[in-house]
Amino acid sequence: MSSILDGLAGQLGPDTISQISQHVGADPSATASAIQLALPLLLGSLAHNASTPEGAGALDSALARDHDGGLLDNLGALLGGGGDGAAALDGAGILGHILGGRQETATDAIGRSSGLDATQVMKLLAVLAPIVMAYLGRRKRDENLDAGGVSDALQNERSNIEAKHDGLGAMLSQFLDQNHDGSMVDDITRMAPGILGSLFGKR
Repeated sequence: MSSILDGLAGQLGPDTISQISQHVGADPSATASAIQLALPLLLGSLAHNASTPEGAGALDSALARDHDGGLLDNLGALLGGGGDGAAALDGAGILGHILGGRQETATDAIGRSSGLDATQVMKLLAVLAPIVMAYLGRRKRDENLDAGGVSDALQNERSNIEAKHDGLGAMLSQFLDQNHDGSMVDDITRMAPGILGSLFGKR
């Protein structure tokens, strides 16, 4: 079984990235750059949220109730209709649960790294959040994971990301435990291109 990050990258082929770029109103290359930073930040936040029994239980319940993975078979429902699909799936609400008070920091870092403005980044994150949850929901179903299994998968994923991309561990720790200072955002944007530049190049 592929890593969660690799599996998500596999869902985001050139055609899908082109659709996402049209949805957010950005160049495809800039959109791809933003996605390469956004996915680890989203997964790191989910791992952080699921690191307690209460958080793991809440995530497991959300996956079982609302995210069976079917969205992955029809991403057009999320990206079509001039943004209505993302609104119907409450991408902004899902994002709020994942990032909590880290949304502004994530938006700033992704925007500085990719060149997208804040509105474009928020549209992008609102699209990616349901995709990430759908992918986790499918993994939960396919691997018959309970709350502890989902949490373990996310903790292992964070460890794998940190091991594969030198410097990303410190970046995620700063992001997850940050005190909202500007230097942390500068560190993320400086490290991101070198750390994540090959995410979509492996296929």
